Amino acid sequence: MFRLAIMSIAIIVLSVMTSCGGGQQQQQAPAPEIATITVGTSDAELNRAYPATIKGKADIDIRPQVTGFITKVHVDEGQKVKKGQLLFTLDQVQFNAAVDQALAAVKVAETAVATAQLTANNKKSLFEKNIISEYEYKLAENALAQAEAQMAQANASLVNARKNLTYTVVTSPSNGVVGSIPNRVGALASPSMAQPLTTVSDNDQVYAYFSLTEKDILGMTNNGSISLDQAIATMPNVNLRLADGNMYGLTGKIATISGVIDQGTGSASVRALFSNPSGMLRSGSTGTILIPYVENNVIIIPQKATFEIQDKKYVYTVNDSSKTVTTPIEVFNINDGQEYIVTSGLKAGDKIVVEGVGTTVKDGMAIKPIDKSQAAPNNAPSTK
Repeated sequence: MFRLAIMSIAIIVLSVMTSCGGGQQQQQAPAPEIATITVGTSDAELNRAYPATIKGKADIDIRPQVTGFITKVHVDEGQKVKKGQLLFTLDQVQFNAAVDQALAAVKVAETAVATAQLTANNKKSLFEKNIISEYEYKLAENALAQAEAQMAQANASLVNARKNLTYTVVTSPSNGVVGSIPNRVGALASPSMAQPLTTVSDNDQVYAYFSLTEKDILGMTNNGSISLDQAIATMPNVNLRLADGNMYGLTGKIATISGVIDQGTGSASVRALFSNPSGMLRSGSTGTILIPYVENNVIIIPQKATFEIQDKKYVYTVNDSSKTVTTPIEVFNINDGQEYIVTSGLKAGDKIVVEGVGTTVKDGMAIKPIDKSQAAPNNAPSTK
């Protein structure tokens, strides 16, 4: 009996200790603090994003107008040039010789004209004295006219030879930036060559080319209630996100929209014009056009607060018991990579989780919701 009493007391003590230990463990593992926000309505400005290709306002292929070997390249790739600046020099020997030959032909023609003129004057005097016949006098006049025609032809050949000589000096037709130079000193250049000597891009202003779908264009014109020109005139300025993710400092304006829908892609080509005073934008580079879109009195949530299951979007709302609830939502079809405009599934005043979605937070999980602005300092990295 004494042993039984001792064992009973030991069991009771052990039970009490276990119960106390469990209570301590529960106290040591409280509900985790999770950042949340309370959604409300506001005006939203999101951006429609479209991949774009940038081209200079004028990309001019530089081709020689005569055939000759390149004797000197005066510029380098990527160099800024002014209108009229020297780019290439072609071999001038044969063209100088052609000018000299044409000059000689002109002198011969001038001599022939002078001789014919003397003969005609003499024949005229003799004809007036009835010494020669009119036929002989007319022959002298015709010889003079023929000599004058030959002199005109020689002068035209001289002009052409001098013009060809000037073509051996290739200059820039506009301000711009020099492109690649595939042919160097010693290469044969001709007007029919497959590749141009170079390309000069006028980059003071650039065009960003992108595409709009047929649905986008119908939306711009309110399904045809206004003209496309009116829609373009009322469109807001657009932004350009560069290839490195940074925003270009100046806004642009949509200039034209192609009047033809490509049957293969179902889209039309659009051209936006940007000023480029610094010359940073180069022809051939890429970027993303961002067209702002405004919605009034809508619910906006960060994209990181959402997760997807079978192509449907969900958020974790927090109920009155501070437990998470998986809630399906629908969003507007504009994706700026940062936020969503919610069209259904949430109402103003709902509390949603914005931290640990898709990783630590699960459905039905008890949490200690804290305001996102209060959570930021707690989550900041320590400086110690």
